[in-house]
Amino acid sequence: MPINNLSFPRLLTLVLLLALLTVSGCRRDTSNAKRYELKGKVMTVEKDKHLVTVQHEEIKDFMDAMTMPFMVRDEWVFDQAATGDQITATLVVDESESWLENVVIIKSNAEPDVKGSPGPVGANTGDVFPDFALVNQNNLPIRTAQYKGKALLLTFIYTRCPIPEYCTLMSNNFAQIDEELHKQPELYEKTRLLSISIDPDYDTPAVLRSYGASHTGRFEDETFSHWAFATGSKDQIKEVAQFFGLQYFPERDQIVHGLRTAIIAPDGKVYKVYRENKWKPEEVLKDLEMVSH
Repeated sequence: MPINNLSFPRLLTLVLLLALLTVSGCRRDTSNAKRYELKGKVMTVEKDKHLVTVQHEEIKDFMDAMTMPFMVRDEWVFDQAATGDQITATLVVDESESWLENVVIIKSNAEPDVKGSPGPVGANTGDVFPDFALVNQNNLPIRTAQYKGKALLLTFIYTRCPIPEYCTLMSNNFAQIDEELHKQPELYEKTRLLSISIDPDYDTPAVLRSYGASHTGRFEDETFSHWAFATGSKDQIKEVAQFFGLQYFPERDQIVHGLRTAIIAPDGKVYKVYRENKWKPEEVLKDLEMVSH
């Protein structure tokens, strides 16, 4: 029946139905997302990035207590939350992202001096990359200076990280980069990859060896000659992390689980630092090719 022959009630029903279908089509289905209760203390608030860093308690059936940034979609939170406030929320974990919802802020004036470490920006292009001491997946001591002469791509992870857009994304991106470089023998030889754990208590060399081999897909045949995994003492990890601007909170002697990925040029200087998780493997591949020539 032509629309101009429809009665007003039927026309109104049709319009409302179309509107409902449009809205539901645009709304992302999160019915399969998992939800966990989160409780902790606000450490930093970054309104421009929609991030709130929380020093949280153990999240039952999901992850241990630690400090890390979480995406928050509700704008009002950034007008209310401040360092030192207590926070409760529901952590929603979808296949590729996570965020906090149902946020409750409990204002606190008890700890006005809680601050992150100075210099949160960290290393910049042209800075000399220090010769840090670490331990690799074979439980052998390594020095970062040994990578001089190669273009080194490094990032920070921890193997128990369950947040899809953090460690999982970084390691999956590195796996893709490693695979693409393998197709270009000349560039492959000029580059190296290094994943550094920020969880030395759990991420022993044996754990990193298993984790790394599963990501390359070569399992027992993996030699780790191109992509290595490193740990070390807490002080050693702290030194490397702080060089790249990962914040450090002295209250718990705890590194914040942030995101830093960097390319170190063959001359041992910082070529580029990616401070979030927005970078793509193809972008990094182009940068590696540029710095290797």
